[in-house]
Amino acid sequence: MTARPGTSLRERAAARALPDHQMMDAPTLDWIAGNPPPPAAEPPFLAADDILLLVPDPGWFTGRDQAEGLHGISHGARTSVLAFLLARAHGLDEPHTVALCTAAAVHDCRRHDDRTDPGHGQRAAAWFTEHAEPVLTALGHNIPAALRAEAAAAIAVHSLPYDAFGPDQQTAYQRAPHLTDLLKAADCLDRYRLPLDPWWPDLAHLRITVPTWLPPFAHGLVAHSERARLDGCGHRDALTHALTTLTTR
Repeated sequence: MTARPGTSLRERAAARALPDHQMMDAPTLDWIAGNPPPPAAEPPFLAADDILLLVPDPGWFTGRDQAEGLHGISHGARTSVLAFLLARAHGLDEPHTVALCTAAAVHDCRRHDDRTDPGHGQRAAAWFTEHAEPVLTALGHNIPAALRAEAAAAIAVHSLPYDAFGPDQQTAYQRAPHLTDLLKAADCLDRYRLPLDPWWPDLAHLRITVPTWLPPFAHGLVAHSERARLDGCGHRDALTHALTTLTTR
C-alpha cells in the first residue's frame, strides 16, 4: 500500500510506507503529545542545569537526513538525558555516567537509514573507538581508555536482543553489564518519538528497573523538544526548553 504524498509520518507508518529517512511533523507530534502514558509518581526534584545534556555534532552522522531524522541529533541528545537520569537512579559513579551518556549521544550516528539497519550498532562502536578523542573534546568531557572500550561495547549491542548476543558480545557484556543495560533502557524510553504506539517503550525487554516517573518524563521530553524543533529552535535550545519545562514546578 502506498501512502499519499504529503501524508504524515503516522499515516505513512499505518500504511506501511515509511520512507528511509523519517522526520517529525506536526500531525504526528500532535498525536504523540495527545497520548501520554498513564501518570505516575512525581519525579524527584530535578534542576535542568544539573542534568547532563550531550548534543552530538551533525558531522558525526552519515548524512544530513540522518542527523535531522528520528535517529539523529535530538534522539541522541534525549537518550543522553535519559541515560543520565537512569545512571543517577541506579547509583552510577561520575566516570561511568559520563561514559554511558557519551555512548547514548552517539549510539545511532552511523545509521544509513531510519529502518532497522542491521549492523548500525557495530558501525557506531567502531566509529566511536576511532574518534573518541575528538568526540569527547567536543562534548567537553573525558573518560579513561577502559571506560571508552566499555562504552563502545555497549554501543555495539544496543539494538540487539539479549538472546541474539554472540559469544564475543556475551563476554564484552559480562565485563560491563551496567552500561549496556542502562543504554538499552535509555534508548527504549525515547521510543515515544515513534509514530505508532505498538513501537513505544516495552519495559519487559529491559534488565533494569525503570523508575515509574521516568516514562511520563520521557514522553514529555519528546513532546516538548520536538514541538520546539518544529517551531524553529535548534537542537540544544529545544532540549534545554524541554528540560526547563519539565523540571519547573
